[in-house]
This record gives sequence, structure tokens and C-alpha cells, in this order.
Amino acid sequence: MIVLITGASKGIGKAIAAKFAEAGHTLLLCSRGDKQLYDTVSMLQTQYPQCTIKAKPVDMRVKEEAKAFGVWSLESGAPDIVINNAGQFLPGSIYEEGDGVLEQMIEVNLYSAYHLTKTVLPAMIAAGRGHIFNICSIASLQAYANGGSYSISKFALLGFSKNLREELKPHGIKVTAVCPGATLSASWDGFEIDTQRIMEAEDIAKMVYAASLLSPQAVVEDIIMRPLYGDL
Repeated sequence: MIVLITGASKGIGKAIAAKFAEAGHTLLLCSRGDKQLYDTVSMLQTQYPQCTIKAKPVDMRVKEEAKAFGVWSLESGAPDIVINNAGQFLPGSIYEEGDGVLEQMIEVNLYSAYHLTKTVLPAMIAAGRGHIFNICSIASLQAYANGGSYSISKFALLGFSKNLREELKPHGIKVTAVCPGATLSASWDGFEIDTQRIMEAEDIAKMVYAASLLSPQAVVEDIIMRPLYGDL
């Protein structure tokens, strides 16, 4: 299978890439930082020589770059799986946020998925198959203090997922919204956190991979995961 993953150089995206690489699939990866991206490719290719990996540094915030990544990926064929994982977390209250924070959160967390998906969908529809995973958040389901524009953008990404699900039913394309709670990733850099109170990125990867293995007539519409002891 051809598996397209954004934000693949660290955290949840990297863990998902490793899971599909282990199974020997063809991976098309992107992230904003080229060194970390190519280090990830080298690590995965060494650890899982049975897979094929291609990578392209992309700033998914930029509409033109997101669309260009989609066009580039189609050179390998219609993707079987699209993982819209690129995202960013900026904490803060709406009334205290700096100017431009909302725009930045929407661009990174929503528009990136929107523009990439629109670019590759015609090929997926023509193939009559495929599975789109949008990495949302618990913040997509429940507002919380200090969530601010991040939570707004993640609510929007969940809405995007729900609309896609309805629109793509006739075309044989599955859509899954993934809503993880606190997960050990770059979003928590700078925060003091008890690792026993937070999920591992591999936990999310295992659930995404499991959902991708279902029969063509079954789809997991939502994956909701929280740390064992609840939200932080």
C-alpha cells in the first residue's frame, strides 16, 4: 500500500510511519524540518529494509506547499492511506493570545489537511478506495482552559472529518477521526510531565494501524484515546 503521512519526523507521525514501515508498505513522508525528516527516513529504512520510503520537506502551513506535496505524492500513484498528522500546539486563552495565533493554528491544523486531501482525492475517488485519517485531539471534543485557538482549530478538523465521511461514502473511501488525549510528543516540550500520566505515541500508531486492517465494508469512524487516569 501507498501510505502518505504528514508531520512524520517526530511524535505520533513518526510512530505511525514506523508501524507501516514494519509491515513493508511504501511510505511518502513530509515534515517541515529537512534534517529531522531525512534522519527519520534513514532510521526507518535501516530498521525496516522491506519498506520503500520517499520524503519531501514541506511547510504544510503554506497552501502552495501542501498542494505541491500532494501532486508530488501522486507520482507514486493514488494513496491507499492518508494520515493528516501535521499540526502545532500553542497554549493560551483566547483573550490573551497574540495577534495571528488563530490564523496560525487554523493554517497548520486545518488548512494543511484540507488542501492536501483535496489534491489527492480525485485519484483516490477514481481508484474507488482509500482511507483518510485525520489526527484530531481530545481538544476537538471538549473545550478546556488554556486551549484557545488550538482547540478551535481541532474542533474544525473534526468537523472536516465528519463532512468527508459523509461525502466519501459513495466512493468507497473511509474516513477516521483520531482524537488522542495527552501523548508524549513535541507538543509537551518545555512542560514538566509525569510520563506515567501520558500515553506513548506508539499507542496511537497501533490503533491507527489496526483500523487500517479492517475489511472494505467496515470503518472505524472515531478513535478516542485518553491516558488511563484521565485527561491532564
